Amino acid sequence: MSRRILIAVCLTLCLASTGLAQQTPLPDAPTSPEFLSRYDFQLSAAALANDDTRYSWDVHFGGDIDVVDFVRGRVASYMDYQAMLGDELRPFDPNQGNYILELSTSYRIQRTEVAAIFHHVSRHLSDRAKVIPVAWNILGVRALRRMTLRDTTFDLVADVGGTTQHVNVDYRVSGNLDVVARRPLTPRVGLFARGVGHVMGVTDEKGRPTQFGGLVEGGIRLIGEAAVGELFMGYERRFDADPLDFEAQRWFLVGFRALRR
Repeated sequence: MSRRILIAVCLTLCLASTGLAQQTPLPDAPTSPEFLSRYDFQLSAAALANDDTRYSWDVHFGGDIDVVDFVRGRVASYMDYQAMLGDELRPFDPNQGNYILELSTSYRIQRTEVAAIFHHVSRHLSDRAKVIPVAWNILGVRALRRMTLRDTTFDLVADVGGTTQHVNVDYRVSGNLDVVARRPLTPRVGLFARGVGHVMGVTDEKGRPTQFGGLVEGGIRLIGEAAVGELFMGYERRFDADPLDFEAQRWFLVGFRALRR
């Protein structure tokens, strides 16, 4: 684990550069309609402390684009590619490639944004035999809000939805809550903490109960001219960590994120 921590820190310093990125609450609406009004890039890598050789690194790469902001709301698109790396065959062995594509349209009610979302997930094995598809679509609603208390900002994102289609999974209803707190220490350095909770209601296909997952993490923010880097540590419980075995995994993690300022 010490070697992985060292590698993660070195990567962070070399890149000078959020992994669970998603649609982000905005502090204020524009004063007039805008096209391609915002683009957020995110890149993250976290080393995982886990006895299972399939889970050594969790890497994300993606972006969040506001296609049109019409003042009273916005039309947005979110994309993320996740790679899971183990050390079964080689030191850095990518064994999963997972894709998230999402479209949303929202309406602002005072300082709260309410969005209709269409969320697609497709999971794949890398360098492994898998002949069946694993995917699902969720149609749901999301609430987003940014709040400020003294010098600390809080981003709250909550959504709930139901599957419109699922292939080789038993998912039926999804719920998520994501809370991020950020506090500046200096103009260039700050602290952050994050809590994420997931619940997935399931059908009777596999005879198992409702699935729960979550993440807690915290760390330091390094604020540059064009990008923000985050060094973090945390703990996660992830249900169905592998697309085929339907088992939960737990791990401590340490890593970095780079995101557009």
